[in-house]
Amino acid sequence: MKLNKKFIVFGKPNIGKAEIEGIKSVVNSKWVGTGPVTNKFEKLFKKYKNSKNAVALNSCTAALHLSLIACGIKKNDEVITTPMTFASTINSIIHVGARPILADIENDTFNIDPNEVVKKITKRTKAIIIVHFAGLPCKMTEIKKIAKKYKLKLIEDCAHAIEAKYNNIHTGNFGDVGCFSFYSTKNLTTVEGGMITTNNSKISDLARIMRIHGLSKDAWKRDLQVKEKNDHFKHYDVKEIGYKYNMPDLNASIGIVQLKKIEKNLKVRKKIYEMYKEKLKNLPIKFQKIYSKNISHAYHLFLIVLDKEKTNLSRDALATFLLKNKIGVGINYRSITDMHIYKKRFKWNKNTAKQSKYLGDNILSLPLYPDLKMNEVNYICYKIKSFFN
Repeated sequence: MKLNKKFIVFGKPNIGKAEIEGIKSVVNSKWVGTGPVTNKFEKLFKKYKNSKNAVALNSCTAALHLSLIACGIKKNDEVITTPMTFASTINSIIHVGARPILADIENDTFNIDPNEVVKKITKRTKAIIIVHFAGLPCKMTEIKKIAKKYKLKLIEDCAHAIEAKYNNIHTGNFGDVGCFSFYSTKNLTTVEGGMITTNNSKISDLARIMRIHGLSKDAWKRDLQVKEKNDHFKHYDVKEIGYKYNMPDLNASIGIVQLKKIEKNLKVRKKIYEMYKEKLKNLPIKFQKIYSKNISHAYHLFLIVLDKEKTNLSRDALATFLLKNKIGVGINYRSITDMHIYKKRFKWNKNTAKQSKYLGDNILSLPLYPDLKMNEVNYICYKIKSFFN
């Protein structure tokens, strides 16, 4: 197979004319901040996710932070989470003054192990943050039982799992709060953005206030609706010590278009995902295990894990080889226990979460997006096979 002339990027947002027209419409309206378009996106997203409430934010990190605040997590509380995650999950816990406690992952699903969660519960444990890793839902029946038994708040990090379902129920509806990411490489993008979903109106009301400085009214409502029914001018108030976490209409306009084609794009991603599995199945690598027919994967990442019992070749060598052959790759993720600041602060090391450490040392993410061409998938698989052979 001939060398690919163009570099195959790892991630590529599926943005077209409709998104551009949506942006133009917002710009022409002369209101680009948080307003009616963001409000519309929230309504459409909560309908798609079958949730009672949705609050648009500027990132999933903001969603995680506000979720912890809304769930009453405070200084010196403990929050159990997975070591196979991005820094924002850990940082959000630290930002509310709590301590992250790591429960190791399952060696086949790569999601948090419910049995390990139970082992980590103490009198200080107040919440669990689970991550639906790569788009595969966690084992929510077991995790919900644990949260209920020990009276713990349950927060779902759904950054990879917008379309995912467990027992035909959308992710984000099992815990107290669901947190979503619309970053540029996600299955649905607003370039930068996030969302909270919750069936608890008190949580959504607080998040709505906290996202814009703790103000009693959104800016667009203050400017466009300055008079009440009794015709008396009413000042805004500061209700909470809030943050600047709101999503602008400019971003939301992209999200509205993206949501319309999310299921269509999901089918394409699934086709590519299954094509990878079929073509790479005889190599010394492992795939994430889809453990039940009653779950729906979001196909956000396609992961390969080098099987160290079958090969002495390294993940980093494979990554370097693919990059030299004009193929972009990702490492999602190194174990959080390898990160300098957490090792220093919490004394985490290679033995803290052994399954996560092994995975983080040997995992590689391949390109997976709707615009990826089948001949490019064939080329990627051909090069991976040539590396091992």
